[in-house]
Order: sequence, then structure tokens, then C-alpha cells
Amino acid sequence: MLSFEQALEKLLAAAQPVEEVRSLPLTAAAGRVLAVAQSSTVAVPPLDNSGMDGYAVRTADVAAAGVCLPVSQRIPAGTVGTSLQAGTAARIFTGAPVPAGADAVVMQELCEHGAGGVVVNHVPRLGENIRRAGEDIAIGAEILKPGIKLRPQDIALAASAGLPELPVYRRVRVGVFFTGDELVQPGEPLPPGAIYNSNRYALRALLEGMGCEVRDLGTVPDNLASTRDALRRAAADNDLIITSGGVSVGEEDHVKPAVEAEGRLDMWKIAIKPGKPLAFGEVRRNADNGGGKAWFIGLPGNPVSAIVTFLIMVRPFVLRLQGVSEVTPRGFNLRADFDWLRPDVRAEFLRGRINDSGGVDLYPNQGAGVVTSLCWGDGLVLNKPGLAIKQGDSVRFVPYAELLS
Repeated sequence: MLSFEQALEKLLAAAQPVEEVRSLPLTAAAGRVLAVAQSSTVAVPPLDNSGMDGYAVRTADVAAAGVCLPVSQRIPAGTVGTSLQAGTAARIFTGAPVPAGADAVVMQELCEHGAGGVVVNHVPRLGENIRRAGEDIAIGAEILKPGIKLRPQDIALAASAGLPELPVYRRVRVGVFFTGDELVQPGEPLPPGAIYNSNRYALRALLEGMGCEVRDLGTVPDNLASTRDALRRAAADNDLIITSGGVSVGEEDHVKPAVEAEGRLDMWKIAIKPGKPLAFGEVRRNADNGGGKAWFIGLPGNPVSAIVTFLIMVRPFVLRLQGVSEVTPRGFNLRADFDWLRPDVRAEFLRGRINDSGGVDLYPNQGAGVVTSLCWGDGLVLNKPGLAIKQGDSVRFVPYAELLS
């Protein structure tokens, strides 16, 4: 069996970002992946400006508290004043350019109106409450690196540098379908021997949450011809095809021979729990669809196995297709408030949640079909092969917030 690290390395070595890059206005760029580094053509702020509502002064004119200075001008934000005359003050507002000659701004709460102007009840230091030109962003500075998924704060940074649009990779297109005559859709009657198809909705939600374009081909009949047809249709206009279940070697498992007939398939047994079986390969496109290939990943059929395997294996692969450079989720070392004394020989991904005292509890039933364990928890405990855990030990915990982005 491949170790978790070996399998993930193989997946990521194969993945390359989609080639198409589009320029989108800032209003549409959040959540997309930046394709090209961005630099600022302006300084931010462009001029020295006031960090407070107050009075711009020369520090030389305020050697002691209580000095009264005549107010020579008023400078609202968006206007530029004239040079400050010696022995005077300028009424100034937050964000307004500091007039030439002034070297400090005294906040208005430290001033009061006097008979001849403004009484300054504070001795300012040089540069007090002045935001210097370029202190946030220098002209020509790189402000955004390629390979980041753009957050609202990144959009704000681009806007502050005057960039109206950003070059981003197009969305990754993923085709999904499911085989199994036993699968029934929620809302339909459940005959004996049938199960509701939870994986269809889980995988769609996971992919859409990552910003993918999802093409759902639905449930495919359990026969080779239908499965091959679904693969051809999915490969025609998608970058990746994902299925769950049906990749074994039983008489009713047609995905494996179908992929082998339409492309290439590697069957991996991965030393992880839940999970273990993973199929990875490619499906050829015909010449009418431009040739080339679509990647194929076949996930386990058990719902917890499918979801966990998606989070730890498929998610980083999709992120790399999207152009994201950093695909490793952040984890934290936390205290185990449980005993796990019979570890598996495989790496384990245990469903847990952080309790009120800052430790981690485990869901009591860690079975591969227990979807409630995923809903109860708020992350995964990553346990090394064969490692027993006792209460008080330090464990590695990866929150869902890291795995669902």
C-alpha cells in the first residue's frame, strides 16, 4: 500500500493549473485564483495625510501646552491646502493631505477653542498622527502573489492600488456521476435493498464550495456501455471526472474496465483509514472535442470514506488544478481528551471536535458509514500509523474550516 504522503505526492505531481486566464473586474474576482503577480503603480497613501480629525501644526510653534494659534485654513479630506504659515494651525480632517510646513497633527480632543484661535493642550512629537506617503504600499511594490485564492482583503488591496481588474484562472470544470442500481434520490420511495445517494450531494457541495463548475451527469445504470458513455460525455468538456464506488473488480463494478477502455487507470491502495481504495487516471477526449484528456478520480463508496478521502486527497489536487500554490491545510497541536488505544496500521483520520477547555473529543463511533460523525465534529485528528493516544497527549488537529476552503 502507498502511504498517505506517497499517494498525495503522486497526485500533486500530475496536476497542473488550467491554462486559460481571464481578466475579471474586482467585483467578480473574489474567490478566484490569481494567475499573475500584481504590482502597484501608485504609492498608498499618495500623500502625507492626517490620521485624525484635529489641527496640523509646526512642532516648533507648540513648545508648551496651552499655546493658542490662529487657524489659517480648513482642509477637508479630498482637498489640498496651502503651505502652513509659521505660528498658525490648520483645521484638518482624517485622510486630508497634510499641508507643506506642518510636521504633526494634534487630535481635536486635545484642543479647545480660544479667543484668538485654537488652544493646543498637548505638546506633539514630530510626525504625530501623520500617515506618510507610501507607508502602506510603495510605487512598484508587489502587492499580490500568483497562486492565491483572492479574499475580500486582497480585493481591497488591489483597489487601493488602483487596479480595476485582475487576471485569474478560469474555474475548474468537474464532471460527476454515480453508478449503482441500489441508489435512490432523496424524496423518492426507498425499496428494499436500496439506499439514498448521499455522496452525490456531498461531492457536489464540496466542489461548488471550492469554486468549481460542477456538471452532474446523475446516476448511471450498472452496465459497461452506459458507464463508458458517461465517461465520454464527462470528458468532453471537463478537466476532472469524479465518481464514488464501483471501482472494484466485482461483476457489477463497471467503472474500472470502462476507464481502462476509454483511457488509463491506476488502482491505488492507500494506507489511510477511512479510505484505502482510490482510483486515479485519465479519460481521452475524442478529436471532435479537441483531443487531450480529462483526469479521473474514483472515490470509495462509503460516505465517510468518500468525504474524508475527498478532503485529504482530492481537495489539494483540485486546488492545484485551480492554480493555488499552497495546498496544505493548516493544523494545530491540541490536547487529546480521549483514549485511542487500538490504533490501525494505517494513518487514521478521526472525527473530533474542540471542547470548551481547548482539548479534542472523539465521536464514539468512527465507522466509515457514520455520517453523523462528520456533522458532530469540527475537524479531523491526524493519527500516525500504529500510534496509540492517551488522554493528555498532543494530537494534530485540522479544522474543517481549513479543509472546506
